[in-house]
Amino acid sequence: MKVLSSLKSAKKRAGCQIVKRKGRVFVICKSNPRFKAVQGMKKK
Repeated sequence: MKVLSSLKSAKKRAGCQIVKRKGRVFVICKSNPRFKAVQGMKKK
């Protein structure tokens, strides 16, 4: 999974959408699945 420097840049990409699930922010990109990203993971 490639992690983007900011999820805001993923909003501008065609085919990418930002989804909030269980307190985490996910980027789902159907046109190019390489740009998947997650923000808000638990720290150990």
